[in-house]
Amino acid sequence: MEPEIYFNPINSDLTDLQEAKNQNVGSVIRAHTEKGNFPDLEGAQIALMGVEEDRRGLENQGCAAAPDLVRSFLYKLYSHWSSLSIVDLGNIKSGHTVEDTYFAVKDVISYLLKNNILPILIGGSQDLTYANYLAYENTGKVVNIASVDSVFDLGHEDDELNSRSYLSRIIMHQPNYLFNYTNIGYQTYFVNLDALQLMKNLFFDINRLGNVRANMAETEPMVRNADILSFDISSIRASDAPGSFYAGANGLAGEEACQICRYAGMSDKLTSIGFYEMNPKFDPHGQTAHLVAQMIWYFLDGYANRHQDFPERNNKDFVRFRVFLEDHGEELFFLKSKKTDRWWIQIPPKDESETNINPNHFVPCSYEDYQTAMRQEIPDRWWKLQQKLM
Repeated sequence: MEPEIYFNPINSDLTDLQEAKNQNVGSVIRAHTEKGNFPDLEGAQIALMGVEEDRRGLENQGCAAAPDLVRSFLYKLYSHWSSLSIVDLGNIKSGHTVEDTYFAVKDVISYLLKNNILPILIGGSQDLTYANYLAYENTGKVVNIASVDSVFDLGHEDDELNSRSYLSRIIMHQPNYLFNYTNIGYQTYFVNLDALQLMKNLFFDINRLGNVRANMAETEPMVRNADILSFDISSIRASDAPGSFYAGANGLAGEEACQICRYAGMSDKLTSIGFYEMNPKFDPHGQTAHLVAQMIWYFLDGYANRHQDFPERNNKDFVRFRVFLEDHGEELFFLKSKKTDRWWIQIPPKDESETNINPNHFVPCSYEDYQTAMRQEIPDRWWKLQQKLM
C-alpha cells in the first residue's frame, strides 16, 4: 500500500512557515508540500493528516476547510521536543462518494498503525470517527473509544451514517470489536432519556460536563483507557471556540480542552486522535483554529512525555495495594506507578477468553478509586468492567 496516492499536498502558503528556521513546529515537521515529495515515513512517530470531508456534517458544511487553517496556526507555535519525529502527510483527497473517503481514511490509518505511527486527524465532520474505528478491524484486539462531545451522536434508527449518528454504526458494526465507549462532557439537556438509558444498559462510561469540570483530574484515566480519542470542537464553549455551527453557550473552557489533549498524548495506550467539526465559516478571526492548534501542541507535548508506563506482574516500577471488601467478599488489587503516580486496578481473568480484552488485566483508574475501596465501597470503574465481562 502506498499512502501517498490518497493525499494532496498542503497549501503552498504554508511552505514558508514549514521552512522557517526559528524552531517553530513547522520547521521540525517533514511535510508533503508542492515543493517536495511525499515525506519518508521511516522512523516517524506521529503523522498529521487533514481530511477535507463534510458531506455528512449535518448543518456544519464548511468544516472540510479546517485542516490548512489549523496548520497556519500550529506551524507558528514553538517546538519544545527535539526527540519527536513528525510528518505531515497533507490532505486526504475527497472521494467521489463519502464512502470512498471513509475507505481512504481507514486504509491510511491502518497502514500507519501497522508501522507504529500515531495519526492525528484534522478537520472534517465527526462521522470520520467511524472510518478511524474501522482501521482497527484487523488488529486482532478490541478497541476503546473516548469522545469529547456534548451529545452521544447515536442518531435515530433510520438515520444514514452522519456526524450525529456515527456511534450507532460503530455499536452495530459486525464484527464488533468495540469493548468500551467513554463520553466526556455531555450536556444533559441535549440528550434524551432513551439515549441515557441505552448508555447505562451497555455499561458505557458517560460523564456530564459539570462533573468533568469539577474534577478534571478524573478525565485522565478515562482518556488513558482509550485507543481512539474523537474530539468534537463544539464541546468547547462558544466564547472560547465559536467556529462550529453547534457551538453553544456552555462547554469546556479552552484550557480544559488543552488539558485533556495533554492527558491523551501522555497515554501509552492511545494510538489515534481526531479533531472534528471546526468550521472556518463561523470562525472569522481564526480563534477556534488557533485553539485547535494549541490543543494539538499539548497533545504533542504529552506524547513527548510518555513513560512506557505499562503495569505488569511483579514489576518493580509499581507499588501494589490489596484491599479486601468484607461486606462484598471481594479482593481488589491496585497498582501505583513510581514514575508517574498514575493508578491502575487489576482485574484477574476468569478464563482465557478474556485475554483479548486486556491481556495484562490492568485498567486505568484514579487515586479516588483506591480511596473508594478503602471506604469499603466498590469503585464504579471496577463494577462496570465486571458487568461487561459477565
